[in-house]
Amino acid sequence: MRQALVAGNWKMHGSRAMARALAQGVVSGATELDSVEIVLLPPFVLIPQVAGELADSAVVLGAQNVAAAAEGAYTGEVSAAMLREFGCRYALVGHSERRQLFGETDDLIARRAAAALREDLRPVICVGETQREREAGETEAVIRRQLDEVLKVLPRESVGQVVLAYEPVWAIGTGRTASPEQAQAVHATIRAHLRTACGALADRVRIVYGGSVKPDKAAELFAMADVDGGLIGGASLRADDFLAICQCAARGGG
Repeated sequence: MRQALVAGNWKMHGSRAMARALAQGVVSGATELDSVEIVLLPPFVLIPQVAGELADSAVVLGAQNVAAAAEGAYTGEVSAAMLREFGCRYALVGHSERRQLFGETDDLIARRAAAALREDLRPVICVGETQREREAGETEAVIRRQLDEVLKVLPRESVGQVVLAYEPVWAIGTGRTASPEQAQAVHATIRAHLRTACGALADRVRIVYGGSVKPDKAAELFAMADVDGGLIGGASLRADDFLAICQCAARGGG
């Protein structure tokens, strides 16, 4: 059985004091959640602060992005090796905000994921459709296109190290959430596509849901067969809410 993963994406929020308090709150509440891997994704400048708070705990550190290049003249980018040195074990790539606001392409996202894997960082690769694409019946085609670009550049044997996050763009920051059945249908499509491309390795890939997950809806989502956890945005900024979601993941399996 795949261990559930719940990642808290803080986006561009926080101060050193906030990071300290939030990380401490998550660590103190995570001690009885052995069936869930909990990851915190703070902004780059808060990574050292959070790394110190997570030391000697089971909570894992990650970053919100990673450079596609190992080094060089890429002002503003942060390499996988740098993140690894500061204790990161995961890197988020392809978040819908990066795609929409910064023009990140499927190819760039795939290269970011590959760069993470080369430094033993597990990429959390976001895929998902816009409202227009869903209404046009293009959800499966969009997600297959996004996945195929990643599968084209990743070594086949590394696919099991990847986490996929289905984030319907129409549910990000809108307060809307896909129904458990809608989420399961897309997750099952992702799993089937991976099986076609990678065989049994598909069953090692954790597919998490990332569309405005709230504590009162999490249990139903995590009860779905192919929903292996969540990528949590706003609810991860409150330790109690985030831990309540993690508890739902622990009960729901993964």
